[in-house]
Amino acid sequence: MPAAPTPRVLLTVATFRRPADLAALLPLLERAAAEISPAAAIVVVDNDPDACARDQIALHPGVTYRHEPRPGIAAARNASLAAARERGIAWVAFLDDDERPDPGWLAALVRAMQEWRPAAVSGPVISVFEQEPDAWVRGSGTFESRPHAHGARIRGAATNNLLIDREVLDDRGLAFDDAFGLTGGSDSMLTRAMTHQGLEIRWTSEAVVREVVPVARTRRSWIVSRHRRTGNDWSRVTLALADGRREQLPARLRLVVTGVRRAVRGVIGSAMGAARRDAGRRGAARCDLATARGVLEGVFGRTRTEYARPGAS
Repeated sequence: MPAAPTPRVLLTVATFRRPADLAALLPLLERAAAEISPAAAIVVVDNDPDACARDQIALHPGVTYRHEPRPGIAAARNASLAAARERGIAWVAFLDDDERPDPGWLAALVRAMQEWRPAAVSGPVISVFEQEPDAWVRGSGTFESRPHAHGARIRGAATNNLLIDREVLDDRGLAFDDAFGLTGGSDSMLTRAMTHQGLEIRWTSEAVVREVVPVARTRRSWIVSRHRRTGNDWSRVTLALADGRREQLPARLRLVVTGVRRAVRGVIGSAMGAARRDAGRRGAARCDLATARGVLEGVFGRTRTEYARPGAS
């Protein structure tokens, strides 16, 4: 019997103590893997030090379990790249464990990669709410997918819907940065570093993923914290990519201007939202203020450790 052909794609998910999400996702991963030929390999990276997903993954013979006990999403994502490297697989498709890929998702990513030959391809993520959010939450824009034209070149991308050429990363010495492991933003850091080096990331509107949004993530406190953190990430990534003192100072000044403008917009929006009793406008304004705060904190070296684990040093 001839040996099975080596997969061209490794489909990977990092997980941390989400058994219900994983149970819903695993059959969809198996379906997605079969959309291409040869079928994609599937690796689930368990970032729980107690390896709580091991037994759950064992129920799926077509899925490989990999344990990465080091805390932080960057470590888990790098473990996915290592798994592909060990198998000699060039292309790595990333999903989050709270997402559900549409039929044809992986085939669409692969088709785009073959047609355009970029370093990476990304696609839309559509939010699906467990409970319909109120006007404040919808107005905040937190869960809106940023639209791009099909085939557009984009500046950066997230790993919630991403096919990346691992060999290109290896050639450039690029990987997920552990400095962003507990703060978030390691995917932004990597993909913006890629385009900073002249690599191309393209957008395909045909590869659709749906993100399940639990009620806890539609709370205003969570949303405000997320905007503050993403603003902080933006500053940190921008400064990390600024080479030397000659670029650092202008980058910091641009970020200060960005933060101040966003804050002014937030103040004006708050006043207009209050005057018009417009909850959506107030939500957008509150998030503008949170983003501004995060941007300015990043300029002055302060970080937001959104994913810090209780009891971790």
